[in-house]
Amino acid sequence: MKANDLLTIGDLARRTGLSVSAIRFYEDKGLVEPMRTGGNQRRFLRSDIRRLSFILIAQNLGLSLAEIEEAMKGLPHGRTPTAADWKRISVTIRQRIDTQIAQLDKVREDLDGCIGCGCLSLKKCALYNAQDKWGESGKGPRVLR
Repeated sequence: MKANDLLTIGDLARRTGLSVSAIRFYEDKGLVEPMRTGGNQRRFLRSDIRRLSFILIAQNLGLSLAEIEEAMKGLPHGRTPTAADWKRISVTIRQRIDTQIAQLDKVREDLDGCIGCGCLSLKKCALYNAQDKWGESGKGPRVLR
């Protein structure tokens, strides 16, 4: 491995837009694994730019850190992930996104119906909750999910 294939944590921060402390956080979670120099300084593979970019994108899509950690377990350490590696972990991410899209479609349809009726018909309203019957089955919103 050539010296220019390795990045300092500062270089990685500049390339990804993340703070050094965020990179250390992801390191603590095992999502990136730096090598250490003889002087005990961190050096990251250039491919860690992709790993950290993936984390940022996944978080923007609404994936939890636990979901991201689980997905990234399928990526190799010590080498640049291949297209096949990324494709393998994308299956889980795609399923999560498809579920999220279905939930959003349902919310949109229910809101359109609610807005369309002007909340004048409690028999049709997807949100009407006479005598708080939904409260008996637990907390939080359940109808539009």
